[in-house]
Amino acid sequence: MAEDEREADETGEQPGGWVEQRDVTDVAVLKALADPLRLAILDALRRADGGPLTAKELAVALGEPQTKLYRHIKQLEKAELILVAGTRLVSGIVESRYSLAQRSIRLASEVFSEDSPVRDEAYGAMLAGMDRVREEFRARVAEGRVDFSRPRDGSDSSPAIFADVSLRLTPERLRRLRDQLGDIFDELTREGPSEAEDAIEVTAFALLYGLRPGTES
Repeated sequence: MAEDEREADETGEQPGGWVEQRDVTDVAVLKALADPLRLAILDALRRADGGPLTAKELAVALGEPQTKLYRHIKQLEKAELILVAGTRLVSGIVESRYSLAQRSIRLASEVFSEDSPVRDEAYGAMLAGMDRVREEFRARVAEGRVDFSRPRDGSDSSPAIFADVSLRLTPERLRRLRDQLGDIFDELTREGPSEAEDAIEVTAFALLYGLRPGTES
């Protein structure tokens, strides 16, 4: 290894500032989340088995030009959604490695209140999330990686689900359904990724919302 390629500074896998869950209320953080590419960067860091990633490694993982990512990385770092986990000197240039600043992100309920000054930004972050899932699904279909086929264990139903349902529910039933879905995602977050050899990479996306009276088309 050449002299100018030796690591200049290293820190642990979870540097200072790491939290399990971030409840987002700040407008700057909401704006940082309101972009599908920035969300894709967060997702790539979440999926990184080897720990923190450099901008170059993120570019490879996302199939994007490295120069396109710098502005987005800086915005995520400024919003404290990612952290610099370490640096090294490569050919006279300081190269940073980035990691997530939290295991999961939740938009706090108060950002959606009628008098919230950041409600538009909160919905913008949600819409960016939908766009990211849509584009990732499109890419995976094109790659032939999406599997809706019958499972190999001989069961009748596909392991994948696609549902688009509109219902009228009592407030009690709506709350129960919301809590059930929330419990499932909380459990998945707590468990983290499986290390089993036969584990399957899965994407789960849920959107549940009610309509106020008079808003139906």
